[in-house]
Order: sequence, then C-alpha cells, then structure tokens
Amino acid sequence: MALSLDNTLPGALRAQWPYAPHEASVNGWRMHYIDEGVGDPIVLLHGNPTWGFLYRDMIGPLVRSGRRVIVPDMIGFGLSEKPTREQAHSLDGHVANLTALMRQLNLSRIMLVCHDWGGPTGLSFAMSNPERVRALTIMSTWAWPLPPAEFHTRIFPWRMMHAPLVGPYLLGNHGALARRGVYLSVVDREKFAHGAQAAYEAALPDAASRLLTWVWPRWIPLDENARAYERFQWLEQKLSRSKLPALIIWGREDDVFDATTFSSRFKQMMPHAEGPLLVTGRHFLQEDSGPEIADLIRHFMDRLDKGEKR
Repeated sequence: MALSLDNTLPGALRAQWPYAPHEASVNGWRMHYIDEGVGDPIVLLHGNPTWGFLYRDMIGPLVRSGRRVIVPDMIGFGLSEKPTREQAHSLDGHVANLTALMRQLNLSRIMLVCHDWGGPTGLSFAMSNPERVRALTIMSTWAWPLPPAEFHTRIFPWRMMHAPLVGPYLLGNHGALARRGVYLSVVDREKFAHGAQAAYEAALPDAASRLLTWVWPRWIPLDENARAYERFQWLEQKLSRSKLPALIIWGREDDVFDATTFSSRFKQMMPHAEGPLLVTGRHFLQEDSGPEIADLIRHFMDRLDKGEKR
C-alpha cells in the first residue's frame, strides 16, 4: 500500500512538502504524484534513492512562473507503492510506469526534467513519445551503454554492490544509499543533515522498502552482455538524432557524473542544446541549487515561448 504523508514524513519536514497528494494506478501499482499550477507541464523526475521531495525548492518558483508542475514518485520510492519482488523492477518497467502516468494525465508539450535514473527513464519516454514532449532538461545522468563513469568500474563500492549478498546487505539492511550515499553527494552537508536527510530515510524505513535501491543499480550495463545494454544503445542512437530543444545543467562539484565528462558528452550528442550550465552541487544538485535551477529552466521556457510567437 502507498504510504501517506502523515505516517511517513517527520512533522518538522511536512512544511517543506505542503502539496496535495494524488495517486494513479500504473500497471497495477499505486503511484503518488503532485500536480500544482496551470499551464504547459513541467515533469520533474528523480532517481535513486530519492523521491519528489528532492524538487521541493523548485516547485514553487516554477508554478509561479505560470507552469503546471508534476512530480511523480517512481514506483518503489517516496510515497508510491513499493513492490517487494525484484522482478517488479526493471528499466523498461519504470519507463512503462511513467508512460502510463503521462497518458492518464493526457499531457502534451511537456518539459521533461531528467536527473539520475530519471534520465534513462524520462529520456526513453521522450524518444518513444516525441509528440508529447516539448523540451528536455538533462542533469547529472547518462544515456549510453557500458559503465557510465569510472566510479562504476571500481571494485568498491560499485561492483561490490552488484554482489548477490553484499549489495542487499549494505543498501537494503543498512540503507547505505539513502543514508550515507545522498549525504556524501551534496555540497552543504550540514544543512542537508539537519533539513532534508530525514525525508529520504523516512520514505525507505526498512530493508523491504529499500529493495529498489540495490536492484536498480544492477541495470547499469557493466559489459556488452548486460540486460540493459541494447536499451542504452537504442537510447543513445535516438537521442543523438533528436532535435527536441534541450537544456543541460550540471553540478560543478559532481564527483560521480563529473561535469567535464558527462555534460560534454550530452553536448556532443545534442549540439543544439543550451549549456552546459554549471551550478553549485554534487550529484544531488537540487539540494544545493534548487531555486537557481528553477530559474534556469524558467528562462529557458520563456525563450521557447518567445520563439513560438515570432
């Protein structure tokens, strides 16, 4: 059953998430999302192990700019239902879940904001449904096969997380990703520890609820025989041919998906994209620069609006 706001978030954090909850049934699972404002939709996609709370500092500014803002919690995260079977989680499954929500809401002219696993998920949706998508914002993610970063080739911690017992033990039983992992991936760690970390831990309270935190990383292709290798090949080819307007934003301190390597590769794939624009931030750059990122997206959308009126 999907968790409620009241029994998940500590009271001190509820004021940071004052949004009316909505639920949709997607492929048999209950997906929580928020839907604020009016206008062309901006869909904000999170990754592992976060949820919509990651975008709390961006929602208000984007709504006030005259946009409709939709923030889903991926199945397995946040206030959405958390399947306890590994088979329920696959990259294609998450793409299908997102597609089901977008179709139920009958969204078009979408600005899709893709971060972390929201990248492969959202970009796959965009390449399969270009008629629904107006533009892309790409942040700290990847869209090609083989280990996306040097980080993912290391024995520790990454390949150990793929081990049959070590991964579930560290990420499931001990919640290493939701606790220590996010903390280490922001710049202002003291502010994060006192103001946001509890929201991520509360949404994944036990080993069963943390299943996706160690299952999803196993979909990162480490060699050509990996189960998602062909999906990422397809995604790279499609994105390289896409002419959708795009904005690339990156955290200058990101040490997992470093800006020099990753934002540059997206720029090579999509030379028409604006950016890369660098902001203060490690991997979870929204925690350090949420309002600034919202402003960059708002100005980008305003330029698109003006271009259409010419």
